[in-house]
Amino acid sequence: MASEERSEDMRRFLDRLRRDDSGQDATEYVLLVVLIALAITAGMTVLATGINGAFSNASETLNSTAGGS
Repeated sequence: MASEERSEDMRRFLDRLRRDDSGQDATEYVLLVVLIALAITAGMTVLATGINGAFSNASETLNSTAGGS
């Protein structure tokens, strides 16, 4: 008997949860922020690789110039 009552309570809770859309906007904003953060992270990775390459080239140039004198 108690398990039937808990089962009915769970059904009511899930039904209310399914009909309630008050948190939907917040969830959509969170997903949007996450997607933007992922895009920024990917862009920063590409940028960091480019900057690292530029400094490596500058370092090699300076070392070869200094070593050649």
